[in-house]
Amino acid sequence: MTSDYDVAMGQDQECQYLCSHRTDRQGIKRARELIEEGYVAEWIVDNLPGATSFVTVDRKHKYYAAGFKIGYKDFSPVTGKQKYYINNHITLVIRYRQAPGRAGRNGGKVIVGFEVYTKSIEAAHRDSTGCPQDLHSDMDGMEMYIAPNTTRLASKYPSSSYLPEEDDTDDGSTLTIPYSYSVYFREDDSIEWSKRWDLYFNNQEDSNVIHWLAIINSLVICSLLTVIVVMVINRTYKQVHGKDGSGDDGKLLLKRRKPGNGTKSPRLREKAPAGLLEQKGEAGREDDWSSDEEFVEDITGWKLLHGDIFRPPPYAGYLAPLIGSGMQLVFMATGLLILSCFGILNPSFRGGFVSVGVGLFVFAGIISGYFSSRLYKTFGGMNWRRNTLLTALLFPGLLFTTIFILNLFVWAQASSTALPFGTLVGLIALMLLIQLPLVYIGSWYGSHQSHPYEHPTKTNSVARPMPEQAWYTQSIYAALIAGFVPFAVVFIELLFVFRSLWQDKSGYYYVFGFLSIVSLVGILTVVEVTIVATYIMLCQENYNWWWQSVFIGGGSSFWIFLYCIVFYYTKLKIHGFISALLFFSYSFLACTVYGLLTGTVGFLTAYAFVRRIYGAIKAD
Repeated sequence: MTSDYDVAMGQDQECQYLCSHRTDRQGIKRARELIEEGYVAEWIVDNLPGATSFVTVDRKHKYYAAGFKIGYKDFSPVTGKQKYYINNHITLVIRYRQAPGRAGRNGGKVIVGFEVYTKSIEAAHRDSTGCPQDLHSDMDGMEMYIAPNTTRLASKYPSSSYLPEEDDTDDGSTLTIPYSYSVYFREDDSIEWSKRWDLYFNNQEDSNVIHWLAIINSLVICSLLTVIVVMVINRTYKQVHGKDGSGDDGKLLLKRRKPGNGTKSPRLREKAPAGLLEQKGEAGREDDWSSDEEFVEDITGWKLLHGDIFRPPPYAGYLAPLIGSGMQLVFMATGLLILSCFGILNPSFRGGFVSVGVGLFVFAGIISGYFSSRLYKTFGGMNWRRNTLLTALLFPGLLFTTIFILNLFVWAQASSTALPFGTLVGLIALMLLIQLPLVYIGSWYGSHQSHPYEHPTKTNSVARPMPEQAWYTQSIYAALIAGFVPFAVVFIELLFVFRSLWQDKSGYYYVFGFLSIVSLVGILTVVEVTIVATYIMLCQENYNWWWQSVFIGGGSSFWIFLYCIVFYYTKLKIHGFISALLFFSYSFLACTVYGLLTGTVGFLTAYAFVRRIYGAIKAD
């Protein structure tokens, strides 16, 4: 968007009249609301946001806050009542220096600072050009006030001796607000071109202590979980390779007495099934038994499930596409964090996170198709083309449809933040013309050139009945309980992200190093929580772990959405149904994306864990 401000490089302007705007009582009321809520305006020159300049108390450091306030409040010294003033004169200070390299030797200049200073000046005492007669003297401000129509109010309240001082009824009265500006160019060699954004970040150095506390908090929680995981793995190892409950090389052995002695084989457990598999002796004869050298397998908990643990889950045709889309999100998030840590993506690259994120997501379609088709093939699926379409269109299609519907509400409000129609068409083209072919290529390779994932145990033809499950192992409760731990790891860092997105527009979130560390620890926590929760579920003789691992891995998304609700009611001042709808809808959308990402991590973790522990035993 191009403004009406005329700024030429190197040319100072003491005062330039811009325009005069006439507003009615409703406009005055709206302006007061914006001033009351602290709204700021943001202008951009050479990709630098116009900033309000501040100096620390010791006057040693200078820092910027992006944007400038549109007005301010004051109290009348006579009546003590609150008054509202609009900043109708803007002073622009543009700092520049010699350009680096050959361009600088040829006389080139670069902008290294853009400061905005505001002033409220009354409409009276103006010269013929519309500028104030004495710009630098103390003058009364431009108050946002229209005197009430006493005649109309007297007729409206004939029996009242008191007439209100505020009148919001539109009676045709208006207030004319003149706008003007000044421009000054100042050479400043103290700011390097490559470090011109540093002044926007200096005021955030004090928050580094909180970031470090967030990291320490996440490391403590992760360390406790690591101890639990080590105990689980150690216990599993002893069950497989120890003396109790195992034979040589992790083979499952059953104890039988010598035939012909008139006794029956003892039951391993009162409720154990009769179809446990037997292992031949070293001599290879089934009737060659020795009562002194035989083993008894104390098969309990997870070992009982060796014939059902890899049974394909219900709705496997939807699980595979979702895991494929989750791999896209994992690739996209990893790429964004790496590029941010190296400084390639930063606040100066406007729109870079969204643009690069969409690009990474689209080109990761080949990864999505490969993992989805190979997993679908492992589940015994035959229609790989259907799986390809679901992978390419299910989650991306739902995501695009939701954004499109929300964008309709933004269009209805005539907001400048609405996505243009051309951008939406471009997103559809990316999804259908680039992502879909890439998913097809990956699916073809995973279906025709790759083998299904191998499982260490065979699946029985008849499913084993499961005992009654404890309440904490059921899907909803397990996901909520397990999901709270990763949320406790990341919630402190989330506060800074929420403030940057929704609350404090004068600052920028730039501490991607801290975010990467917390994210890495958070993913590690998801891995450990999934291992512990899966092990507990298997010990309860529950082999329906496929979908459960996704819910456990993504369980923290519920707590993050709940955190968004708390943040909305305690920190934000958002008014209007549409604004609230957009906040909760986009928050839910972001939590869904996060939940699928961490759910995919949980699924891959549980899959690797189950294959590992059942690969350590041999059931013949």
